[in-house]
Amino acid sequence: MECPRCKSHHIRKNGKQRGKQNYICADCSRQFIEYHNQKGYSDEIKRECLEMYVNGCGFRAIERVKKVHHTTVIYWVKQIGSQLPENPETTEIPEITEIDELETFVGFKKNKIWVWSVVKYNISGILGWVLGDRSSETFQQLWQRIKAWNSYFYVTDGYPVYPCFINQEDHLVSKTYMTRVEGENSRLRHYLARLHRKTFCYSKSVEMLELSIRLLVYYLKHRCIPLPAPRKSETVAIA
Repeated sequence: MECPRCKSHHIRKNGKQRGKQNYICADCSRQFIEYHNQKGYSDEIKRECLEMYVNGCGFRAIERVKKVHHTTVIYWVKQIGSQLPENPETTEIPEITEIDELETFVGFKKNKIWVWSVVKYNISGILGWVLGDRSSETFQQLWQRIKAWNSYFYVTDGYPVYPCFINQEDHLVSKTYMTRVEGENSRLRHYLARLHRKTFCYSKSVEMLELSIRLLVYYLKHRCIPLPAPRKSETVAIA
């Protein structure tokens, strides 16, 4: 055992704190408690709750079924989502790239926000996405990523922002050839309760919406929930 402050091994027992053995460093007088048992939920419970979340359940529904407080599940989504990349890693270079926008809202229905997403026409899964308004500034963030693909065609629904970035000879405006990206948008709505068209669940912050999409995109690609590595036994210092 060593002191968490000075790393000295000259340690003495110093009574108990709430039933746990208290120690004091003879060199720097730092008091601390050593413990090995970590309280909290198991990885299995975390995974089950998060899998329910990315399969269409809202936080309150998860709380009712799993008896885990909804704020705890929210914390897990934030914790995992913040560790995932903004866009999924991919080696796919689409010959034909489909682009579309999905409309939702944050806080109240008039506060609209869009999820811009891109897919490869013959491969399932979202290759890139960005969250924001429906302006050229938002699409430019996504365009910086996909323009390097040099696709033969970029298929869109003809929204006026696209011609500002896509060359006319490379731009195909056709709803008929957008079945893949529209299907991916439908999957987003299907798997995330906050994106359902008629539901009591809705996003209260842009951050939570973004982290939720990160988690869902990862889940749809890998069919698993990433969990942080369990913490090792640690020494907690007390005043």
